[in-house]
Amino acid sequence: MNNNGSMNYAIKHLIIGVLMGFAITAIVFLGYAMLITYTQMSERSLHMVVAVTTLLSVLVAGFDAARAAPYKGWLWGMGAGFLYIAILAIIMMVMLPGFGVDGRTLLVLVLAILGGGLGGILGINVKR
Repeated sequence: MNNNGSMNYAIKHLIIGVLMGFAITAIVFLGYAMLITYTQMSERSLHMVVAVTTLLSVLVAGFDAARAAPYKGWLWGMGAGFLYIAILAIIMMVMLPGFGVDGRTLLVLVLAILGGGLGGILGINVKR
């Protein structure tokens, strides 16, 4: 496969990885919502569930993006983490009119990019 073909393949897997990350997020959040609704479980663990789910999702997104990358898996993984959080931020802005960028949001952005980069490091080393 030529360089352009491998680049297109990698971009396709970057998008697939981000979609897989959102699928994981949706499944975990739906399961958590059902637990809170139908059991006596409180919402006290919400922030932890969101943090762990976000980290897992960007790790998977970065891993899948880098697995198909021709080089620099960490960079492809970071791109997947950034794309995941950018899409999530857009969704939040649309759904929550009061949503704004603050220190916590920037921290989540940095952690998502780093988590995606870690997934990318793992993914580039597990080639198909």
